[in-house]
Formats: sequence, structure tokens, C-alpha cells
Amino acid sequence: MRAQFNSFHRAVRRVFGAVVCAGAVLLMAASAPAQNLFVTDFEGGNVYEYTPGGVRTTIATGFTWPSGLAFDKAGNLYVGNDYNSIYGTYLDNNVTKITPAGVQSIFAYPVYEPRELAFDSAGNLFAVDGPSDTVTKITPDGIPSTFASDGLSYPDALAFNSAGDLFVANFSGGSAIYEYTPGGVRTTFSPGVGGVTGMAFNSAGNLFVADFLYGDIREFTPDGTNTIFASGFSGPYGLAFDSAGNLFVADYHNIFKITPSGAVSLFTSGLNWAYGLAFQPTPELVAAATNGVIQVAVSMPSPYQSTIVQVSTDMVNWTSVCTNTPPFTFTSSIDTTLPCRFYRALLGP
Repeated sequence: MRAQFNSFHRAVRRVFGAVVCAGAVLLMAASAPAQNLFVTDFEGGNVYEYTPGGVRTTIATGFTWPSGLAFDKAGNLYVGNDYNSIYGTYLDNNVTKITPAGVQSIFAYPVYEPRELAFDSAGNLFAVDGPSDTVTKITPDGIPSTFASDGLSYPDALAFNSAGDLFVANFSGGSAIYEYTPGGVRTTFSPGVGGVTGMAFNSAGNLFVADFLYGDIREFTPDGTNTIFASGFSGPYGLAFDSAGNLFVADYHNIFKITPSGAVSLFTSGLNWAYGLAFQPTPELVAAATNGVIQVAVSMPSPYQSTIVQVSTDMVNWTSVCTNTPPFTFTSSIDTTLPCRFYRALLGP
């Protein structure tokens, strides 16, 4: 049974699964599906969405200098911007929230020049403010406060590692990269490599940094050792990894894709100034079995993906039992005459 389960885990893509055996639930997450890429066009004032094939749609307009981008776990998109014309008025220095249905609202104000955004595991949003030399923390209900300021010199990039530590890079002052614990204790991760404008961690825990001054993308191991991962860019800004481990780089009018092996290709072009990048989160499958009932819940409300729930007793022959768009919960009774029932959720476009 374990060999069959592991084989299924390796082979299936675009699938999340759960196993019900005698009332117990085991969760499994296979390779995540391809995700759409969201981009801020700093000078164009728009937020764009790109399919994996590079097809673009405009999902939000009316911004002036939109920059940082981040998704929360519910699939809401947050945009850092200097000005916004929502409701017919201009509110400078704010973070705007865009729901999966496209509804916009001011999430936090004032947040000064939020050039890059990142969420911690508790749902707090962090933003860098270069001109004020601060990092701002915003609670889930939109209340901003200063998280760090001492010793920062035009911070322009930030990212969380898997342990929950926040990495912040100065653009000037030697471009030092600092590491902050959740409690705000700071250590120096690296003395700096140039003008850092973007950072992102890969699944292995290595930190990738956009070096704006030299046009390089550098890779840092957890001990701080760095090497050039890719070079030849005009002015790299935002960085983001997709679920397959490819790194996307915003580089003025272009967005480039870099494979894990370092092969660089042009993903799309024609932007005024590509700045912030973020990939939409993928829905998660959560299963529970109580009192003879199995509930399979697909989270993360999203208009971008549909989900088909299937059931099997042998992981070979599958029967579709539900098709829906997240979030939803499928409920079924547990057949105690069967040794196991396997559930999987296939994610579609």
C-alpha cells in the first residue's frame, strides 16, 4: 500500500489528495498546478494577470505607481501604491486589496511608498518604505505600525524564509541584507552585493536577490554564500517563484523566466515598467472524517480554477463525485465495508 501511495504521489500533477482508511484521514499534496502570474506596471498604473502561456488580462487600473504585490491565503491580492483613484478620490501611500472577484478597497492607510510586500504565517502584511527607512507591519485588520527602522538605509526588498524570519535588503548604504526574527531581533545576513530591489526564496531555502546596479540575479545559500545565478538584465526588480521552481524576473519592459538550471527565456514584453510580481496561491485540500462522514473541503476562493473531486478504492479507477469552484465542501458517508477510500481534487483552469 505504501509503495502504491508513493508512486501515486510522484506521478500525479495538478492534484491534491486524501486517503480515508477506517475513519482515519491521511493528507497528501502532489505537485502544484501551474499558476497565473500577477504583475504591477509601475508607470502604466495597471495590474496585469498572465496565464502560464503568457496571455495577459488587465485586472485593475487607476493606480499611480503600483509596486509591491502579495497574496493572502484566501486568494486576495494586495497592491502597494503611492496614489489610487478608488471612489473618485486620491489616497496617497496605501495598500489596496483586490478580492478574487475584482472588488477593490483600501486595506491600509497610510503606508508610505510600499515598494515590496510579504505576508507572514500569521496573516500580517509587511511592507518596505525606502524613503522613510522603515519596515511597516500591517495586522490582518489593516492597522499599520513600524516593525523596524534602526540602521535601515532605503530598504527596497523583503521576503520571509520558511522559518518565519523576515529578510530585508537596503538599496543604499552598502545594500546590507538583514534577518529579523518574528520578535524583531536583527542580525546581518550579508553585507551587501549592490542595489537590491527584489528578493525571493526557493523551496530549498536559498535566497535569490535582484541586483539592480549590476543587472544580476544572485543566489544565497542559508550560510550567506552567494553566487551569480543569472546576469545581463537591464534593471531587475521584482522576483517570484512559480510552483515548478522557475524564477520570474521583472526587468523594465520585460519579464524573464529562469529555470532551476539557470536557463533564461523571455516570458513577456511590452510593459511600461514591470515592478512587482506574485503568483496566485493554489487551492488546498483539507479532509476530515468524523462520525462516519468524510468531508473534503477545497479552500482559497478563486475564479481562476475549478476543482473536480474524485473517489477511488484502488487509486487506478476514479469516479468524479463533485465539480465546483473553490471554496466548497464535499460530504459523503464512509463505507466501512471498504478497506480504504482515496479522494483527490483535480485543479483546472
